[in-house]
Amino acid sequence: MLFLEQEKRNFVTNRRLGSSLAIVAGAINVAAFMEFGYYCANMTGNASALALNLQQRKPAEGLHTLELGCCFVLGAIVCTFLVNIGRRRHWRVVYAVSILLEAVMLATLGVVDAMGLFTRGSFIPALTLCFLMGLQNATVTRISGSVVRTTHITGMLTDLGMEIADWFDLWRRHVSSEHLLSIRQRLWLHLQIIFCFVGGGIAGAFAYHAWPAYFLFIVAILLAACAISSIIANSDSLFSEE
Repeated sequence: MLFLEQEKRNFVTNRRLGSSLAIVAGAINVAAFMEFGYYCANMTGNASALALNLQQRKPAEGLHTLELGCCFVLGAIVCTFLVNIGRRRHWRVVYAVSILLEAVMLATLGVVDAMGLFTRGSFIPALTLCFLMGLQNATVTRISGSVVRTTHITGMLTDLGMEIADWFDLWRRHVSSEHLLSIRQRLWLHLQIIFCFVGGGIAGAFAYHAWPAYFLFIVAILLAACAISSIIANSDSLFSEE
C-alpha cells in the first residue's frame, strides 16, 4: 500500500490505503472535537470558526483556529520535504516512514498526556494532532497522485457526485467495458473512503469515551502496523529503483 506511486498504483492499493487511513482520520477528528472542541482533520470548519470568532470579537479563540490551520499546513510541508528527499535518494520506504512517524508521534503524545505533563486546557495536543493530520493527508495525496485524500470528505463527496453522474450518463450511450469498469471502481473507491471516515469517527467516539487514556496508543498501533507490514512486504527492494 505504501510503496507504489501514482500511475503505478491500482484500484485495490488505493482502496486499501485510503480506507485504512480514513478510519484513523475519522477517529482522531471526532476524539479531538470531544476533547478540545476543534476539528483536527477537517480545516473547513476551523476556517469558518475563525471568521465567526473574529465577527464576534473573540480574537483569542480566532487565533486558536488559525494556529490549527497553520499546524495542518506545517505537517504537509514536512511530509513533502521528506518525500522529496526520499525520491531523490530512491528510498521507496519513505511513505511508510511518514506514516510510521505519525504513529510514533501519536504514541509520544499519549505518553506525555498520561504522565500529566500538559497543563489543564493545554492547546499543544490539538496542534500536534493537526500537524499529524496534515502529514497524513499529504502522504496519501502524494503517493496516490491526488486520487485519494483521507482527512476530510468534502472533496470525496464532490468526486462521488461526479462519478454518479458519469455512471448514469453511461445508460444513454455505449462505452467500452474498460471505461465502465474504471467509473465503477472510482465510484466504489470514493464511496468506501467516505464510509470509512464516518465509521472511523463513530468508532473513535465510542473508543475515546470508553478508554480516553489509551485512545492515542490504539490509533498509533494501527498506524504502525500498516507501515511496518508494508515495509516487511517490500523488504527486498526498499531502496531500489523500479
